[in-house]
Amino acid sequence: MSDIDVVTFGCRLNIFESEVMRRHATAAGLDELVIVHTCAVTAEAERQARQAIRRARRARPEARIVVTGCAAQITPDAYAGLAEVDHLVGNDTKLRPETWQGLARPVPAVPAVGDIMALERTSGQMVEGFEQHTRAFVQVQDGCDHRCTFCVIPYGRGNSRSVPAEDVLAQVRKLVEAGYKEVVLTGVDLTSYGRELDGRPPLGRLVGRILEEVPTLPRLRLSSLDPAEIDDELFRHLTAEPRVMPHVHLSVQAGHDMILKRMKRRHLRHDVIDLCDRLRRARPGIVFGADLIAGFPTEDEAMFGQSLAIVEEAGLTFLHVFPYSPRPGTPASRMPQLAKPLVKERAARLRAKGEAALDRFLRSEVGRRRRVLVERGDRGHTEEFAPIRLAGPVPGGTLAEVAVTGVDGGLLVGQAAA
Repeated sequence: MSDIDVVTFGCRLNIFESEVMRRHATAAGLDELVIVHTCAVTAEAERQARQAIRRARRARPEARIVVTGCAAQITPDAYAGLAEVDHLVGNDTKLRPETWQGLARPVPAVPAVGDIMALERTSGQMVEGFEQHTRAFVQVQDGCDHRCTFCVIPYGRGNSRSVPAEDVLAQVRKLVEAGYKEVVLTGVDLTSYGRELDGRPPLGRLVGRILEEVPTLPRLRLSSLDPAEIDDELFRHLTAEPRVMPHVHLSVQAGHDMILKRMKRRHLRHDVIDLCDRLRRARPGIVFGADLIAGFPTEDEAMFGQSLAIVEEAGLTFLHVFPYSPRPGTPASRMPQLAKPLVKERAARLRAKGEAALDRFLRSEVGRRRRVLVERGDRGHTEEFAPIRLAGPVPGGTLAEVAVTGVDGGLLVGQAAA
């Protein structure tokens, strides 16, 4: 068995791509290899990646270290200059088998980091399974055509490109045949799916085809959705289809209209509140998550207060809070910046708000029966994505009926039915 380590940072799409790279590297016969799959969303993500590179060199001095991902794509010189790094692989070539075959040659042939904006298509990648994951991830889209003022990711991922539906369906069928009970659709800008494909099929139509043509798939989950781009067909599946999980994660980013406009988002505060209200009325019990940025340039205390308030007004439960981090070359990096201690303090307050919302939700679950996808012996997630610890071990990958008996340290506690 080849000795390949993959260290992954960032989004669920990166998790999927890491598995593709691991399989290509294994098929190429590579050994003594560490792949560091970077993220560029925040300066902290890049700091952690550099730390992981140094740690990998200390732990495995004989291994070759390959760095790839968004940070390597956007600032290749910064990573090529690290003494610990042996090779850089761009986002444009990291999923190609020939890239890893080139690394296996006596004199490794590694393509330089290329122009990601030149890519016009994304093909489906066939993956039979995911190490250390009992839910499966399927890439349906990559890149982004929007240019939010804080975001550097389009420069690492390129323009929006969608995987043809037939490729997606083939991958989902393969994963279900392999025994996976839950599939997560992933992308950089998931709700932009289909715009450059023939007929411009929207995400809702793709979801409908998966549900209809793979009837043996028990659970379908979606990664982050743009509140401004949920089409009627997708809304219907989110609210009326029990196999689509009742957990919607929204790319909200802020709760004040002026900040949203300065971010160049495509929604306003009332759009988020209205969307959550309509979804909740159509499917009582649906649970919401959200990405929120604290300390965006020009944000004053009143503006930040609106971000705090939207947690309760929209009924948000699972928060991903990001302290604003200026990304080089973005418009927001040239706006008047807030002091770093203030940004950190606001992020802490926002996280505390989220922790309180999550605690209320978890306590409301006590006494209910939930269907849980068991992941690691005694851990799993409910359909609403609540983390749960079971009283006894249950085989990983099992869908278990569980009675929720309590809350402990941010987790539900439950007993699997006999």
